[in-house]
Amino acid sequence: MTPNTDTNAKSPFAAIHPALASAIAAKGYSALTPVQMAMTNEDHGDADLLVSAQTGSGKTVAFGIAIALTLLGNGARFDAAAAPLGLVIAPTRELAIQVQKELEWLYAAAEVRIATCVGGMDMRNERRALDRGAHIVVGTPGRLRDHIMRGALDLGAIRAVVLDEADEMLDLGFRDDLEFILGAAPEERRTLLFSATVRRGIAELARTVQKNAVRIETTASTAQHADIEYQVMLVRRDEREHAIINTLLDTDSASALVFCHTREAVRHLTARLANRGFAVVSLSGEMAQSERSNALQSMRDGRARVCVATDVAARGIDLPNLDLVVHADVPSNPETLLHRSGRTGRAGRKGICVLIVPENRRGAVRRVLALAKLTATTRAAPGIADIEARYRRRIIDAAASAAPPNGEEVEFVAELLDRVGPERIAAAYLRQQLAANPVPEELVPLPVETLDSKTPGRDRRSADKQASVREPRGPDLQDGVWFTISLGRKQRADPKFLLPMICNAGGVTKRDVGKIKIDDTETRFEISADKAAGYAKQIRQPGSLERGIMIAPAGEMREKPRQVKQKFKQDGKPPRKHPAPSADRGKTAKHKSRKPKRPA
Repeated sequence: MTPNTDTNAKSPFAAIHPALASAIAAKGYSALTPVQMAMTNEDHGDADLLVSAQTGSGKTVAFGIAIALTLLGNGARFDAAAAPLGLVIAPTRELAIQVQKELEWLYAAAEVRIATCVGGMDMRNERRALDRGAHIVVGTPGRLRDHIMRGALDLGAIRAVVLDEADEMLDLGFRDDLEFILGAAPEERRTLLFSATVRRGIAELARTVQKNAVRIETTASTAQHADIEYQVMLVRRDEREHAIINTLLDTDSASALVFCHTREAVRHLTARLANRGFAVVSLSGEMAQSERSNALQSMRDGRARVCVATDVAARGIDLPNLDLVVHADVPSNPETLLHRSGRTGRAGRKGICVLIVPENRRGAVRRVLALAKLTATTRAAPGIADIEARYRRRIIDAAASAAPPNGEEVEFVAELLDRVGPERIAAAYLRQQLAANPVPEELVPLPVETLDSKTPGRDRRSADKQASVREPRGPDLQDGVWFTISLGRKQRADPKFLLPMICNAGGVTKRDVGKIKIDDTETRFEISADKAAGYAKQIRQPGSLERGIMIAPAGEMREKPRQVKQKFKQDGKPPRKHPAPSADRGKTAKHKSRKPKRPA
């Protein structure tokens, strides 16, 4: 490598090949990431490297720096392209194409020619590109092997090979392909192996394809993803999708990535979000390359805000301004968690990772976080009130930041104010803006507990006892009036059936109901101050409630009727508006209908 001639230079670019240093400076880099700094170490020389670095740490630029001297020597630019000098192998099409784009600007001053060989693209176009000559080839294992076997790709002049995301290539079953490709390259080549983790399979591969590799670890295992804030959102099992929708609505993120385990789950959730008004695209292995490219471009240019993807399809992709990752399904292992989450918090940017966790999966997420050596805060799923408050703040901010009317608008604005008035104009603007936003989902609030809580998801009675104080279901009522209903935990009271009963009894809507607090034998709830008087009058009308159930202003509840206690002792079920026919009557009728006739 030709270092900067100023030995006292303190620039982080001093030890980088000059052809690359100028490109990095022009790109706006003020500092290098740890893995990039490690690649500037001249002591490595032409040694093989086994590098572990967290996802999103700038590895592409790092290995571009590392192989520059090997490919260029002391020259400022490449000679005419003939047989490839460098080979980069990536696990997925998206990552390979991304690597190509990164290396193109990094080596632009060196007049590099790069060819890509990836599955899903036209092999004839790739072969023509190889025939024209390339200094660096970037590809996926299967397609590279095909070109070698067909005689289109000659690796006889290769000086350096990079295996990017090597752990993922092993997980996808590419080991045989990798060994075949490397077997076609000269033995005196350099081999750089980059992986997020160096587990047993990676170590075995390194011993097979590398010689006396220098081990480089650029981040401590206890400091993984320092730029990512991890949040766990505990939800009921049947409200997972509602929580995902509200999480996406309760953020100012320019773009978000939602991970699912299966292709079917990706299709289902994408359709659900599209129906709710989200600008959403999807990525899965069943999609054609053109579809996947269009989806990524939609995210990059802002036409789409949410991408729903499987792990494999999203492996290695880099989306600008991605600051929110949502795990719709709990990751099955720490590697999956780290790779998914690593799509955000990249190259010094901050990111948020939210794990949507059904109650019965609490133990699983605790184990995965512990194995990944990560800590997470537990938060409640955002409710309707939270999201609507955010909507209103956005509307006010947008109006406050709007430019004053220009010359062509002044006259019409004056006419509007004169004929309509400012209040009606503001109301029309408010309704228009609110209508443009997806409607949030209603969620049953759960208590915010730490993951160390021992409440098993299958023990609903235990969970209900800890959930005696419920968060507001509707707006935050400042002067709400408290009422009491004669149902509690012993009657298995649950907000899912309590809330409709409360609303129907007093002729109010869900948004007029504030906090709901479930105790052992009764439940207290808030009604907005402007509806409280009418509510108190309505609940006194005959037929407003099921027989045996009472609602009264707090403090005025009389002793509950004996028949209600007796009913719940017998079947332990919530009250029903239309009681089922007596079981005894049903059996008697059935018995009579089947009674054989007495012989004559």
